[in-house]
Amino acid sequence: MGGDVTYGKERLRRARFAIAAVFCVHGAVTGSFATRIPWIQDHADVGAGQLGLALAFPALGASAAMPLAGAISHRFGARAALRGLLVLWTLSLVLPSFAPNVYTLCGALFVYGATSGMSDVAMNALGVETENRLDKSIMSSLHGMWSAGALIGSAAGTLAAHLGTDARLHHVVAALVLTALGLLFCQGVLDLRSAPDEEPPPRFTLPPRSALVIGAVGFCGVFAEGASLDWSAVYLRDELGTSAGLAAASTTAFALTMAVARLVGDRVVDRFGAVRTTRVGGVAATAGGLLVVVAPHPAVAMAGFALLGLGVAVVVPLAFAAAGRSGPNPSQAIAGVATITYTSGLIAPSAIGAVADLTSLTVSFGLVTLLALGLVLGAGVLRTGERAVAAERTPR
Repeated sequence: MGGDVTYGKERLRRARFAIAAVFCVHGAVTGSFATRIPWIQDHADVGAGQLGLALAFPALGASAAMPLAGAISHRFGARAALRGLLVLWTLSLVLPSFAPNVYTLCGALFVYGATSGMSDVAMNALGVETENRLDKSIMSSLHGMWSAGALIGSAAGTLAAHLGTDARLHHVVAALVLTALGLLFCQGVLDLRSAPDEEPPPRFTLPPRSALVIGAVGFCGVFAEGASLDWSAVYLRDELGTSAGLAAASTTAFALTMAVARLVGDRVVDRFGAVRTTRVGGVAATAGGLLVVVAPHPAVAMAGFALLGLGVAVVVPLAFAAAGRSGPNPSQAIAGVATITYTSGLIAPSAIGAVADLTSLTVSFGLVTLLALGLVLGAGVLRTGERAVAAERTPR
């Protein structure tokens, strides 16, 4: 490994803002795509069932490609790898809107997910490295910037859809703008390289055991997040008889709660530590789940969803940070945790629906509450690896 590396405060400050901007660009791609799914469905002439199948392919592509990110970073260096992978991700935005049928749509979404997953691992690994050198928590705010980017992309996509803009034109313009911004922001991130004598990570391997344990905590958080985002409006409408407008407002409120909590979460983590923050968050999420389950009035349920969002907001950032400090191959560990959390986000909405079909949505959110309790019980695994200035890599 290379010797000790010291960066000045000003350089680290610029690197922090640069990687935060990269997270924002990454989120904006997701928001730009999500708002045009109805147009893409019509253009490809696919039914609801075929669309559901196609929308599983991003997670499949991400899961298949994420383990490759570590080898790419080792070969080209962290900054060059992030730059190349982020460009592939921003440009892949155009692929789904040009798909003429379900088969090409599935292929386009597989590539879209693969490039998303690899760039996700690369930017989280660089985020952890930057956090280590700053010696203070930044991962929560980085994920908050991702959420902000997703909101920006969604707002632009909503405007484009309202104006009746062809999604192909919209996505070409968005991809070009986001590619340019991504290249610009990547210039400011830390340029880290493995030492010349460092053994390269395997190109493809199963996640290490540490990542599986940490990923289990991330699984609980992402499951509660995905279930609440996709089903909170349905819960208020069907179980509590609210209007469609109020039901939709609950989903927006949940998303905003998540974003705000992530943006301010670093201060809490620095003061109380990852384990205590996750444990208290788990208590809040469990209490929120219980409020949802027993809610006699929509206001109580909305308060419950807000507590759920507040409680799980910092779980994924802290899981990535713990994974990045859990062993000699941070990219490999982060890829493992990312794969588990992507899988959780994929299965949560359908699992909630399946349980609801067999029982009720109330029982489904009882399951969410149990998984939120898992955050309280499993928070200790996020103690893995004390945050310290990293010296395992040398500057280019």
